[in-house]
Amino acid sequence: MNVALIRLIYQAMQKLFTLAIVFCTLSVSAQQRPIQSLYMFDPLVINPAYAGTHVQFSATAIYRNQWGNFDGAPKTLTASVHSGFRNAHVGLGILFGKDEIGVHSDNSLYFAYAYKIPLTNGKNPAILSMGVQGGFNTLKSDYFKTDPRDGMELGALTKFNPNFGAGVFFRSKELYAGFSVPYIVNNRTIDIIDAGFSELLAPSGRQQRYYYLTAGTTRKLSEDFKIVPSTLIRIQENAPLSFDFNAMLIIKNVVSLGGSYRLGDSVIGMFELQINENFHVGYAYDITTSDIRLYSNGSHEIMINYRIKIPRLHRGVECPSYW
Repeated sequence: MNVALIRLIYQAMQKLFTLAIVFCTLSVSAQQRPIQSLYMFDPLVINPAYAGTHVQFSATAIYRNQWGNFDGAPKTLTASVHSGFRNAHVGLGILFGKDEIGVHSDNSLYFAYAYKIPLTNGKNPAILSMGVQGGFNTLKSDYFKTDPRDGMELGALTKFNPNFGAGVFFRSKELYAGFSVPYIVNNRTIDIIDAGFSELLAPSGRQQRYYYLTAGTTRKLSEDFKIVPSTLIRIQENAPLSFDFNAMLIIKNVVSLGGSYRLGDSVIGMFELQINENFHVGYAYDITTSDIRLYSNGSHEIMINYRIKIPRLHRGVECPSYW
């Protein structure tokens, strides 16, 4: 076998390997919206109609480190700020997200507006909230970070995707329920790639639309104990139905202990502590039940929430309890 033939075979294998990298990473970059376990402490991440539900100024950050011992495993940070205005009839919010997996990153910024309609008053007030959000995602795939570095021929690719969504949210003293479609547009994740040789063409992926259904109730067991069962159903286009079933035990309105079952994916333990009237912290650990459990030590998630009533803004308006 002559040297020219060896070189030709080597170049063909190198391009095939690069093609495999592209298809594998594109399938990851077209992954679904990041999943969090502590979303019940910041429902704004899934429903814009939740903006201003706390009435007072509320800021929350949630960080998730998924599949801890995987190289390039997903890492997600969300941060939100929202408050009630105009005697709590209007809610405004801002939601920032940063999601990383492998060589891909997704930064997002969205603004939420919610209008609230009182349905009942008295001892058990009920409110219906309707919300919309708009903003953008900036996607980046940095193939210079691939290892082996054959993918670096593709360089660093970026894409700007505007989007919008809507939702409704009902809340009374003992019950809440919501429905939302936070991202309506099925944007492309990465355009068709030509990496310098025509035989390497990778079709773009598309973000799939999610429909979220949430519901929960608060049941008083005694003066010191409450139980809060809840569920989140995810209906995603071109994917199987997914749901979480959660249960939290509230002790003296200070400590919360609970767990969650995520269909076909994980069993989750959760903890939340009210440090004082302003600060809440939480932690969740996901025990993976899918085949990934053979390679992963599970997922960690932490949350911190800060709330404060601004006298000039929230004068004469009662802020709801945390639960």
